[in-house]
Amino acid sequence: MNALSTTMLTALADACAGVAADREVRVVVLAAAGERAFCVGADLKERAAMSDSQLLAQRPAFRAAFGGLLGLPQPVIAAVHGFALGGGCELALSCDVIVADDTAVFGLPEATVGLVPGCGGTQLLARRIGPGRAADLVLSGRKVSAAEAERIGLADRRVTDGAAVDCALGLARQIAANSPVAVRAAKRAMRLGSGLGLAAALEVEDAAWRTAAMSDDRREGIAAFVAKRPPVWPELISMPQPGGHCPTRETPDQETPDQETPDQETEASQ
Repeated sequence: MNALSTTMLTALADACAGVAADREVRVVVLAAAGERAFCVGADLKERAAMSDSQLLAQRPAFRAAFGGLLGLPQPVIAAVHGFALGGGCELALSCDVIVADDTAVFGLPEATVGLVPGCGGTQLLARRIGPGRAADLVLSGRKVSAAEAERIGLADRRVTDGAAVDCALGLARQIAANSPVAVRAAKRAMRLGSGLGLAAALEVEDAAWRTAAMSDDRREGIAAFVAKRPPVWPELISMPQPGGHCPTRETPDQETPDQETPDQETEASQ
C-alpha cells in the first residue's frame, strides 16, 4: 500500500536531493509500483508503537521528504493509480501536474482520526482547487473519485485504467524537449508567484523572463525557429539525450486492487 515509513521518507528525501542537484534530469515522474495504491499515507503500524515524543521526532523526516519533493527545480508529474490518501494525496499535490487514471481515489482523511493534514494538504489543496472546495474535502475527510477530481481541478488529466504512467511519461518527453532554462524559470515563477499579490507576482515573472531571455537557450531557440530546424539546447549538448522515458521515481507496493478504503494506513501527513 506504499505507506510512508520513516525509512521510506528518508529514501525519498535523499532521492529528491540527488535529483535536484542533477542537471541531466529535466523532468521527474512520480509513480508507484503495484496495483492497489499510489500511496495511502503514514505507516500507522509503525506509528502505533510510537510515544508522543517519538511521533514528534519523526516529524522532521516528513518535512524533509515533502519539502524536497516540493522544492525540486525540475517539473514533477504525479502518475496516480489507486488510492492517494492523506500523505499520498499530499505527495500528488506537491507535484506540478497530476495525471490520474480511472482507479484513482483522492482524500485527506486526517480529521476523521483526530489529525490535521501536515505535509501541505491544507495549503496546496486550497491553491489548487480553491478554499471552499478544499474546506469541503479537508473538514469532511471524504474521498473523491478520479472523475470528481478532474471536475474540481484536483487532477489535471484523467486517463483510462492503467494509462497514468504512459500519459505522464508522454507529457514528460514533451516538456523535456523544451529549453531547460525556460522550463525551470517558468516553474520557479509559477511557484514563487502563487502566494503573492499581482504586482509582486509580475516582478517574479519578469525575473524569470530575464533569466530565459538573456540565456543561450533563447538565442538557440529563435535561431532554430528561423532556420526551421529542431533546437539543440546549449545546456544539453554535453548531456545524454532523452531516451524512451523520463526518470521515474517509484515506491514499492503490495497486494491487489480493492475499492474499500485501506483499513491500516489512511493517514498521511504528520
